[in-house]
Amino acid sequence: MNAPWKSGLAGGRDTFAAFLCDEASLDVLRTAVAELGWAPGKCHKGGLRNAVQSLSITSSPNILMVDLSESGDPLNDIHSLAEVCEPGTVVLAIGQINDVRLYRDLVASGIHDYLLKPLSPTLVRDALMHAHNTFASPKQADGNTTKPHISTAVIGTRGGVGASTLATSLAWAFSSYHHKPTALLDLDIHFGTGALTLDLEPGRGLSDAVESPGRIDSLFIERAMIRANDNLAILSAEAPIGQPLITDGGAFLQLQAEFHNNFEMTVIDLPRNMVINFPHLLNSVNVVVVATELTLAGARDAIRIVSWLKANINHAHVMVVANKVHPANAEISRADFEASIENKVDFVVPFDLKAASHAAKLGQTFIEANRAGKPAAVIGKIAEAVCATGGVEPNAKANGDTKKSLLGSFDLKGLLSKKEPKKATASAGAR
Repeated sequence: MNAPWKSGLAGGRDTFAAFLCDEASLDVLRTAVAELGWAPGKCHKGGLRNAVQSLSITSSPNILMVDLSESGDPLNDIHSLAEVCEPGTVVLAIGQINDVRLYRDLVASGIHDYLLKPLSPTLVRDALMHAHNTFASPKQADGNTTKPHISTAVIGTRGGVGASTLATSLAWAFSSYHHKPTALLDLDIHFGTGALTLDLEPGRGLSDAVESPGRIDSLFIERAMIRANDNLAILSAEAPIGQPLITDGGAFLQLQAEFHNNFEMTVIDLPRNMVINFPHLLNSVNVVVVATELTLAGARDAIRIVSWLKANINHAHVMVVANKVHPANAEISRADFEASIENKVDFVVPFDLKAASHAAKLGQTFIEANRAGKPAAVIGKIAEAVCATGGVEPNAKANGDTKKSLLGSFDLKGLLSKKEPKKATASAGAR
């Protein structure tokens, strides 16, 4: 309703309307509204249900105040309100429940502010002024100067290589360093860590999208996504283990389309099994970041994934990122790894267990918690490289100018046969 990446649609709409349950609150509100030069007659008797009924047949105002006092389930009722509110409406809620969790859930669902009864004239006036300033503040560029959208998929060659760490850090970098409205889509439906990394509750948005693809539109995106900061919103899930993923992938395509219309950047944390089951998810992706470790297993799976991407997703720019690299304990040297996968390693992120633990304790993304560290600096360069693509589909030369056989000059099987047993290297750097 009041997401910062949406443009307000002010034409032909009232400045303000309110639906409150009791006369005492209405008296306070009418006085504040009159002082602001708005129409006191737009303050109506009745709570959230009356607001939904009224707005289902009339245009939404620029600023809307609703009373939740008679609502048995405020969050679900707010979702009903979102279905009838036009994009850009700034919504203020009032109620009698003094609960921090409720406040946070309401704000996450798109509510601009939540005021407690009994209403204070000063607080009401300040809240209305702030809502007005929010609505009147400069919005994103209009349709004539739309900036290109860049969609980035992050795929791990194996579990534990730190793909989710890279995805969340890139999303945070786009939103904070580059100030671009960014959507983060975590498609590990059952065990995703995107929301956990950002210290957020995942909500039911992604599960609802999978169950009811027909509901996906701009309003659904506004209320379903959880906001991490002013420019970053996440859609993820923690579906029950006993609830299998039953979908043809159409919901994910619809989500990508809505992200394209509502954000400048999309980051998809894409588990490799999802690539197998729903390869069409990569059709609208501009950049694919393949996260791997410099190990034999990583080389084997990178060969398969990179080869498949080049054969089937040739419109996207592929970046190979070696993550959690410990120079003293690498199973395979960078040169041998590049020879085996027939592709250069674009970036090497150093191993830093302490930095990963620090980020986990703070409930922050890796790059946010360790801005001065070497790994964060490399991730920042990856973000810059993605932004440099400008949303323009790269040509086939982006990943090198040679086309050799799959194994090239590096004999992976020979290395496997000659390799002596050794202790496994420590694995850390992502949770």
